Amino acid sequence: MPLPNLPGEVGKNSFKPWVLSSKVWYSKVLKPHGRKTAKWMLLRSSCPCCKKTLSDTLTLQVQQLSEANARRLSEMRGTLETQLAQLQQSNTAKLDEMRQTVDEKLQTTLQARLGDSFKQVADRLEQVHKGLGEMNTLAQGVGDLKHLLSNVKTRGMFGEAQLASLLEQVMAPDQYSAQCATRPGSKNRVDFAIRLPGKSEDGQPVWLPIDAKFPNEDYERLLDAQTRADAIQAELCSKALETRVRLEAKSITEKYIEPPFTTDFAILFLPTEGLYAEVLRRPGLIESLQRDYRVTLAGPTTLMAMLNSLQMGFRTLALEKRSSEVWQVLGAVKTEFGKFGDVLAKVKEQTQTVLNTLDKAQTRSNVMHRALRQVEAMPEGEVPSLLSQAAEESDGDAP
Repeated sequence: MPLPNLPGEVGKNSFKPWVLSSKVWYSKVLKPHGRKTAKWMLLRSSCPCCKKTLSDTLTLQVQQLSEANARRLSEMRGTLETQLAQLQQSNTAKLDEMRQTVDEKLQTTLQARLGDSFKQVADRLEQVHKGLGEMNTLAQGVGDLKHLLSNVKTRGMFGEAQLASLLEQVMAPDQYSAQCATRPGSKNRVDFAIRLPGKSEDGQPVWLPIDAKFPNEDYERLLDAQTRADAIQAELCSKALETRVRLEAKSITEKYIEPPFTTDFAILFLPTEGLYAEVLRRPGLIESLQRDYRVTLAGPTTLMAMLNSLQMGFRTLALEKRSSEVWQVLGAVKTEFGKFGDVLAKVKEQTQTVLNTLDKAQTRSNVMHRALRQVEAMPEGEVPSLLSQAAEESDGDAP
């Protein structure tokens, strides 16, 4: 029977069974072979041949163990590589699915947003196109208006129409007149005249002349020079506009102002705010017109303020006229109130007389009640029959 290989460690020259633990010695040597065999094995361990055999055996076992470990490691490596490959394939497939889903959603969202953006751009372009069409129409209208205003008569009609619109907004129809001859015996008629409260010595109303003027040529030349930034030409055009306004103011003074039939001043109406502003820019022009020609300049806004002030003055004068009527009415009411006081005093006396009579009747009633205190009252059921019987007897006794 061959001896088994002893477990343990191999040192440099000898086998060392004492390094084995008690459990290993019992399970590997003592239990399978018995005590004698174990002792003999201990003795044999000191033999060089046994040492060599044991070394070869251990070397073989270590080699086998190494090969087994290498094989197992190779199997584990292959398994891991296979699993990793499968995991990589699965991740790749999932990533492809996710990429496809994201691409689809992005494509859908991008198409929707691009569609909305293009739709908005198309709508805006359509609005711009409509706006351009309206601007073209407006430009044509402006051209037509410019063509109309190139005619002196048409410009006059434009100023008169705007002045009439302002007067209609503030004044009552009987407070102003159109195409009015303010100077007696004159054929010159002012565009509009406001009828002021009061009358002249001969009973005629007093008028405030208002005439509309529109020196459009001089104003357009001034605007053109300002647009071209030509300071010298702009100054010349501005002086020409001032000269034209002075001539119009002089014409109004000579044609329409005639106190006491009119006020001692008139109003020159300029129908556009831009023209009125350019005239105001001329230094000393407003004061000169008021001093030399007794003419006041007014634009649309300024004239509206003047008309509102005049309307408030008219209302104040109307209230002052009606104040005397109010005092007369109050005097009549005072007289009637005195009469009412007299009537009220008579009513009081008569009422007092009635009250005194009622007090006397109450006193007599109390006296009668005391006198009848000892009389026994009859039951209420017998009273109607007794009273009716007494009434019948009284009717029978009557002739």
